Amino acid sequence: MISASGISFAYGNRKVLDRVDLSVRHGEVLGIVGPNGSGKTTLLRALYGSLVPSTGTVHLDASTLDELTARQIAQTVSVVVQETPGDLPLLVSDMVLLGRTPYRRRSSRSADNDDQIAADALDRVGMLASAGKGFDELSGGERQRVLIARALAQQTTHLLLDEPTNHLDVRYQHEVLDLVRSLARSSNHAVAVILHDLNLAATYCDRLLLLNHGRVVAAGTPSEVLVREHLEPVYQISVRRLELDDGFQLVFRAAPRWDHQLRNADAVDPGRRTTFRP
Repeated sequence: MISASGISFAYGNRKVLDRVDLSVRHGEVLGIVGPNGSGKTTLLRALYGSLVPSTGTVHLDASTLDELTARQIAQTVSVVVQETPGDLPLLVSDMVLLGRTPYRRRSSRSADNDDQIAADALDRVGMLASAGKGFDELSGGERQRVLIARALAQQTTHLLLDEPTNHLDVRYQHEVLDLVRSLARSSNHAVAVILHDLNLAATYCDRLLLLNHGRVVAAGTPSEVLVREHLEPVYQISVRRLELDDGFQLVFRAAPRWDHQLRNADAVDPGRRTTFRP
């Protein structure tokens, strides 16, 4: 389980996170959503110790982050970030073997069981046949699968992903998120994923955390969080929710003109709820 309590963080005088609480249980997918600049990536970085919050505590199972070494954290939580360049001069197999780094002694080479673990991880994401290809030869969706395989090769029980569907076409978006959800179900991973597409979040996440200006606006199931009352003030766009037999679909359109006074009040107090005027 990943849990965070009272997490705050600022870059200089600019507060990015303001007393954020969350929990991610094993076997579930938590989606972290919110507009640009709401603090999503900063929160994710705090969850794996890439940055130290000014207040609050992060737990990985029974231990706090500051009780664990960097190696122990890497053996507990895997991270898939956005910034991995696509032109790395590495074979797919070598990319996945990087996931075994936390288990090697300094300057030691890959062991035979590392090769088998990497092969198993590639097989699990459907990329074993591409093990001998260059990472730079792959499509965007294939690269994401390889990066998830690298995370699997770490053999952790926690998985954090920062916008894994970014720049992917619709097919690969669904394939990658279906894979992520299956990992939570079949391997009992605790998964937290940042997503911009709210309909994808509704489809593949068990629970959602909606952030705005570094604060938690709503937390709960997709059905509870993705409602007009929460989304319209946060995203400043008109939202219509269509109920379907197997869930719901959000439809967005350009917002009507905001009442100037309400808009200014929101800028001062982003936690205040406002709704669009007809």
